[in-house]
Amino acid sequence: MNYEKIMSRTVQEIKPSGIRRFFDLAADMKDVISLGVGEPDFKTPWTIRRAGIESLEKGHTWYTANAGLISLRQEVAAYLDRRFQLQYDPQKEIFITVGGSEAIDGAIRTLVDPGDEVLIPEPSFVCYTPITQLAHGIPVPICTRAEDSFRLTPEALRSAITPKTKLLVLPFPNNPTGAVMRREHLEAIAQVLRGTEIMVLSDEIYAELTYGGDHVSFASIDGMRERTVVINGFSKAFAMTGWRLGYAAAPAPITKQMIKVHQFAIMSAPTTSQYAAVQALRECSGEVEAMRDQYDMRRRLLVDGLNRLGLTCFEPEGAFYVFPSIRKTGMKSLEFCETLLKEERVAVVPGDAFGNSGEGFVRISYSYSINHLMESLKRIGSFMERHNQN
Repeated sequence: MNYEKIMSRTVQEIKPSGIRRFFDLAADMKDVISLGVGEPDFKTPWTIRRAGIESLEKGHTWYTANAGLISLRQEVAAYLDRRFQLQYDPQKEIFITVGGSEAIDGAIRTLVDPGDEVLIPEPSFVCYTPITQLAHGIPVPICTRAEDSFRLTPEALRSAITPKTKLLVLPFPNNPTGAVMRREHLEAIAQVLRGTEIMVLSDEIYAELTYGGDHVSFASIDGMRERTVVINGFSKAFAMTGWRLGYAAAPAPITKQMIKVHQFAIMSAPTTSQYAAVQALRECSGEVEAMRDQYDMRRRLLVDGLNRLGLTCFEPEGAFYVFPSIRKTGMKSLEFCETLLKEERVAVVPGDAFGNSGEGFVRISYSYSINHLMESLKRIGSFMERHNQN
């Protein structure tokens, strides 16, 4: 059979994730320090794990409501109000998803018709473009620059808007750059959107990992709640990546349609994970703060170390990534990563895996131990002694 003719052309034309490629390469090599995958190195806090275990012991193994446990939705609503001054009705405006990724997919499929344009600031996480393509929308990248601290500027947004623009993705705090949009930056974006029908997907999965000031949600900006779908989850802040749990908060008419997509594609998020997440929101703010403090220490260590080695590094204010320039080596991002992996057994991700504007940079995660980061800096230092062209 000719499988290329049988399979969807849309799916075949989507490029595989550049992140996973280097993770898989590193897994097949000995003595590799992998700084490529954005996953906390902390265990899920014990009180969360215990709640999951207890739910199994009590036999809570059935489907939940499509929207998720009402007790969890109530806790999400209380958390959003407490942390970000966002008020949502847990009955009609919040639902639980299989990770933040499912919430992103559901939002795009709910909002985007074939031919609609989706504005995607880049560099950014790898899923927004392929999900838009699967919905037969048109992804429109907007280049962000190091000299603008990798923030979306109102001028760049304004120049990208056309009559076909349906949705703006706001992926802040940003993966891979660590860029953060403070209130004044979000106000400027909101001013461009006022008077339009453009919706916003605000991916805030790294909201709790913001340094030097509290995270500000785009939905909290005056007049923006009605046009915003807030995406968040438990993977990053609570070290719960394998539990696969996220959520979306949006105006009731949008949530209703997103749940319809969720009903037919998923049914409901994992029951055990939902019981565990209730405990996470009720009792684990202290653990979140302790993990954030550790990430902050690693962040400063890595930024200082890379700058000393000549890899100019923008100081990230969120998430757990640094995004240094590797142009001093004269290499392209892919060549740099492949050569570093071969010569020094350090795995990082090429910047162009996150969009063309990421060329000339690499993403390094600091969600790893201090010992791993120190040894990595040592190996990268040896690499730079051989390859620094300036």
